Amino acid sequence: MSADLQLDHLTRLLVVMVNYRTPHLVVESLRSLKNEIQSVPGTRVAVVDNNSEDGSVGIISAAIASEGWGDWVTFMPSSINGGFSYGNNYAIRPALQSPNPPDYVLLLNPDTQVRPNALKALVDFMDQRPDVGIAGSSFEEADGKPWPYAFRFPSILSELESAVRLGILSKLLSNWVVAQVMTDKDQEVDWMPGASMMIRRQVFESIGLMDEGYFLYFEETDFCLQAKRAGWKCWHVPESRVMHILGQSTGVTAKNHAPKRRPQYWFDSKRRYFLKNHGWLYTAMIDVCWIVGFSLWRVRRVIQRKPDMDPPNLLWDSIRNSVFFKRGIPCQQLTTT
Repeated sequence: MSADLQLDHLTRLLVVMVNYRTPHLVVESLRSLKNEIQSVPGTRVAVVDNNSEDGSVGIISAAIASEGWGDWVTFMPSSINGGFSYGNNYAIRPALQSPNPPDYVLLLNPDTQVRPNALKALVDFMDQRPDVGIAGSSFEEADGKPWPYAFRFPSILSELESAVRLGILSKLLSNWVVAQVMTDKDQEVDWMPGASMMIRRQVFESIGLMDEGYFLYFEETDFCLQAKRAGWKCWHVPESRVMHILGQSTGVTAKNHAPKRRPQYWFDSKRRYFLKNHGWLYTAMIDVCWIVGFSLWRVRRVIQRKPDMDPPNLLWDSIRNSVFFKRGIPCQQLTTT
């Protein structure tokens, strides 16, 4: 165990896990990986700590040492909290630059636990499908309830549907709704969550590393879009099952408490995604559709006396973060302690 990632000629798969103040979840996730890495010979795991400053470094280091995981886990503490892309790139960059780069990289959240055959199912699928650049697992919640979703790329119509929340409109726009329910069959999709997403090495060689201009959210959507534009396919592989507890580092998507106000980086990431990939005019249309649609929903919610389940100040935050008030593609500023 050291900060230097050492790969040899037998390394096929590098699993990258980025921690921010969830050290005990990291330990449990590593424990679930212990037996599974044997199913894919040549698997290494890199755990990056994104400058948690909460004792994570000591807790994770001690667990790796006491459990004897040092022969397959490399711990890489960073002095910068640069977000999801930065943390993953912190391990992926030296791996790709090494004399023995891995065939595949698996992004794996610390709030996950892999089920039996999860790694092998993805590797076997990728081995059999050289045209596929990205493959993702099927998720389940902590209680075992399936979470069978993959995603379409967001668009004007999907933003309108998500804002208005009207049954007849959702039915008409069903082919554009971002979240799509998966079956138990392998299926090509637009993008998969970065909580368990395997990437072929050649994808990085084609499009580069993940965009560090995102702090959190939309970065895996953007990465999958760049991969698709470069000719790579993305597939959902349900045979690979992973338990995932949503939103444990940020609380934004967590289901165990009332909705929190969306953080600034969420709005910055959304604006960056659309400006970068579709330009100012398209992004302006996105903002108009969402703001008008969401305003209609808020009025209808009051009239119909529906419960308010939206994050606080979401309408105002969306307006002030629209391209009409903020110009240019947002790019986070990395800081050190």
